[in-house]
Amino acid sequence: MLPYALLLPGLLVIAALLLYPLYQMVDMSFHKVGLRQIRPRNPLPADFVGTHNYTEVFKSDLFAMSLRNTLVFALAAVALTLVVGTLVGLLLHKLGRKMSMLVMVGSMAAWAVPPASAAVVWKWLFDADSGVVNWLFRLDGKAWFNDPLDIYVVLIITVVWASFPFIAVSVLAGLKSIPSELYEAAKVDGSTGFHTFRKITFPMLRPVFSVLVVLSIIWDVKVFTQLFIQAGGTNMPREAYNFSMWSYIEAFSPPPDMGFGAAIAVVLTVILLLITFVYVRQIVKTEDVR
Repeated sequence: MLPYALLLPGLLVIAALLLYPLYQMVDMSFHKVGLRQIRPRNPLPADFVGTHNYTEVFKSDLFAMSLRNTLVFALAAVALTLVVGTLVGLLLHKLGRKMSMLVMVGSMAAWAVPPASAAVVWKWLFDADSGVVNWLFRLDGKAWFNDPLDIYVVLIITVVWASFPFIAVSVLAGLKSIPSELYEAAKVDGSTGFHTFRKITFPMLRPVFSVLVVLSIIWDVKVFTQLFIQAGGTNMPREAYNFSMWSYIEAFSPPPDMGFGAAIAVVLTVILLLITFVYVRQIVKTEDVR
């Protein structure tokens, strides 16, 4: 019983911080919840509406649009983050000790910046009147935060900038574990850099990449803070909603409908779990074949 007793405190913390709020969200999604149901004094009981909120989610004209924005953004952000992070990780592995440490510290400084601060900085860089980007490329007052496509371009840059250092450091740690004899043998055989990466580096780092892809999907599918700040909060164009933003708008914009917002959040959670499950299952099947 000792191992279970040692795990119990951690399990209790997880239950209190994750499982109970998750249960509350699912329970709320089956009720009609407004301000009267959450007021501190004499709250009214929430009306049970069954699957009505979920029916309204799938019937809404925002469902397909939010799903498309969520998935396309996540696909682009995850791919670019992995590519940039891997390239930086390879660079760190090739640099000398002092230069590698300098680049690593600079990269991790970007990763350590809170999402809200990063969103504000990049919003200023792309500002229509005083932004550095418009001045640098002579775009003459281009408004980046009025069109949904431009909004997501800036959002992808913001997320990749803040996320690639974690990928780079993880790839660097994996590269340190690869025996140098393999690279020496490849060099003797006349292997090019790309061929060496494809035949040695990538297969050896496959477990690392598997974990990084799962984490990146989880982080990028539910991006909210950066989009909320850069796109203007509740005044952002409806065409730019992703699932997280749509859930927030429905839950807290007047008149608030927290049950409907919770239903959207549950649907997002299920979609995220399905994507992760399919990806992990494919990894397991590939490893079994090997």
